[in-house]
Amino acid sequence: MKKSFPNLKQLKRVSLKVRKSQFRQENIARVAPHGLSFSEFLGSLPEVLAARDLHYLIDSVIKARKKKKTVLLMCGAHVIKCGLSRFIIELLEKNIVTAIALNGAGAIHDFELSYAGATSEHVASAIQDGAFGMSIETSRFLNQAVRKGAQKGEGMGYAIGRMIHTKKLPYRDISLLGCAYRRQVPATVHVALGTDIIHQHPECDGASIGAASLRDFHILCAQVPGLNEGGVVINFGSAVILPEVFLKAVSISRNLGRPVRNFTAADFDMLRQYRPTENIVRRPLSGPRARGMSITGHHEIMLPLFAYGILEAMEKGRRHG
Repeated sequence: MKKSFPNLKQLKRVSLKVRKSQFRQENIARVAPHGLSFSEFLGSLPEVLAARDLHYLIDSVIKARKKKKTVLLMCGAHVIKCGLSRFIIELLEKNIVTAIALNGAGAIHDFELSYAGATSEHVASAIQDGAFGMSIETSRFLNQAVRKGAQKGEGMGYAIGRMIHTKKLPYRDISLLGCAYRRQVPATVHVALGTDIIHQHPECDGASIGAASLRDFHILCAQVPGLNEGGVVINFGSAVILPEVFLKAVSISRNLGRPVRNFTAADFDMLRQYRPTENIVRRPLSGPRARGMSITGHHEIMLPLFAYGILEAMEKGRRHG
């Protein structure tokens, strides 16, 4: 039997001039001259995909601060041990980031840098003889700070930041929690018991950690309504803990009649993860002006791009405002 074949001459075709295209020549990257400013560099990026999202996020943060809305920055520990603390501190000092949230490991790296100017063990070798996580100073300092804070009804972030600041640790200028305490910016630490090296030590008091970290959860919940109608939440590198905590904080706010709608949510990480995608970028969004985005890349590159973009745009706005 002879097989029939479509008659391609009967195809309905359309001119390229009228066809709807997703990419146009005005979106092409512009090669800027040598010696360009950072804002000129950002302006040279093509208006597509992640570059377009980065521009939108920077604009959203600037608009949020003009409207006095919450800009919540949540960070996994990798961000701190990659040496990015000064960028976040600058955003705190300029009153751009209005609240920060860390996981337990983030607080540990923050303390170790402020105390010794060094952090991050070589886990693969240290675990062989059980030496991993056995730093005396880390355990004593942090467990003492948490215990004292819990006794006063304080959160972990505040208690650790205060101790870093009042003990005048030698490298306290690079401490996120120390800066947050000094500037009285809400800084919270969210812990899963058994996940952090200070839980291995005899000084560890689970009741104090639980009380102080729960207090921080309540403090975070109080920040979430400030996202409503124009705020921004950014998650840098927390794959599980902080996305889960944030989702519950949003649910509490809405349950208590505090709307959390039309805000911008962004997740930065080295690869796309399930919980940040769902619990930051998708599930919490509500309202026609809500927008979520995921930007993939190494923290040590992406966070400076993000921070410099905001700082220079803010400075440019002051010069021309």
